[in-house]
Amino acid sequence: MRIDEIIDFLEGLGGVLVLRPTAGDGSPEISWGDAFVYYAPDGVVPSVQPFATIVTKDYPDDTTSRLDRSGAFRLNIAAGSSEFRRWTGRGPRDPETEQVDRAEPDVLFAHPVYGELGWLAVVEPGPRTDAAVRELLRAAHALARGRHERRAATD
Repeated sequence: MRIDEIIDFLEGLGGVLVLRPTAGDGSPEISWGDAFVYYAPDGVVPSVQPFATIVTKDYPDDTTSRLDRSGAFRLNIAAGSSEFRRWTGRGPRDPETEQVDRAEPDVLFAHPVYGELGWLAVVEPGPRTDAAVRELLRAAHALARGRHERRAATD
């Protein structure tokens, strides 16, 4: 999967707002080239975390995926506890029982920084993870939509 394919899939879920920071738009330079995906049917950036991100470089506290390689990127998905457990066999806060190479392409793993919050990640998703990625993105979208609807009901 290429970045644009992932974004096209996400936009097809409905109510999705994708931010792609670039030079000159006021965003921090470190975010340029990345993508932040929100459930925002009104097109207004919500004051919540995105439900998916695509990062194209290492961040200071997050270098284990070695995204400094040409063309490398990582898809991060706020899967939630249930999906996290389903795909990893453990709870988000449970200790990892096996070592995972977080730089290996097309392998689903607990996010190196936000795994404890139920986030999963894949470096350069491909044929092995395509179906799982699509399923997880649908689930993350549904969770984000549900949170949005609950907030809207209390406003």
